[in-house]
Amino acid sequence: MPRCARHDNSKKNVAWLYWRVMIRTLRPLPVKNIKLILFDLDGTLIDSELDLVAAVNAMLRHYGRKELPLEVIGTYIGDGAPMLIRRALGDSAHSGFLQEALNYFLLYYREHKLDNTRPYEGISKVLQQASHGDGILRKLAVLTNKPVRVSRDILAGLGLADFFTQVYGGNSFETKKPDPLGANTLMREAGATPGETVMVGDSGVDVLTARNAGLWSVGVNYGFAPQTLQQIPPDVLVDTPAELARVLTVSDTAKPEERR
Repeated sequence: MPRCARHDNSKKNVAWLYWRVMIRTLRPLPVKNIKLILFDLDGTLIDSELDLVAAVNAMLRHYGRKELPLEVIGTYIGDGAPMLIRRALGDSAHSGFLQEALNYFLLYYREHKLDNTRPYEGISKVLQQASHGDGILRKLAVLTNKPVRVSRDILAGLGLADFFTQVYGGNSFETKKPDPLGANTLMREAGATPGETVMVGDSGVDVLTARNAGLWSVGVNYGFAPQTLQQIPPDVLVDTPAELARVLTVSDTAKPEERR
């Protein structure tokens, strides 16, 4: 069942269903010029929602709080673990308690991070083709707001780690996405310019990261926050990993618009 089926009664989601009828290309990617591809993790490469929800609810139970439904917690994901816990507990929770709850969540999640988490179907093929597509050798990296240690452990556990030259998480730098620090660091390490780099993600946070760093952007509709891609449209929008593979490896004959 598609994710959107959970929210069929929402007017906002009806608009989203209409909007995602076809792939949109606002600015064709200059695929042959791309040297570096940055991927978000949750909702882009892996479906980790069930394990994140289970860890949040384990934390809530531990502190005598009412559990939250998947549909609610799913809207909290994407801005890092501290913000996830703040949203789950409510903004009124004091900082000391938030840190304690965050520590409990992280300990639980590290033990259960691979209970249900899997790569989206076809992602391995996407990564293989993206790194060698069109006879061009490209570097791939992960830039996520998820803590870096658990991100690397998940990629290793799922057999995806070898595709990436680097993995940075929400605690790798003093700022998180959509701040461009992580993207700028990865470009510097890879020797790539903004015009040679694309950010792939499932939320407006990823698109804003690309804009803030001057990168190209690809949004994926199959992830956790497709509704945010309405509000902050990427250069290219895809519905499936198969479409993502094509977008990252097949040059468009249309002349790309001049970069902003």
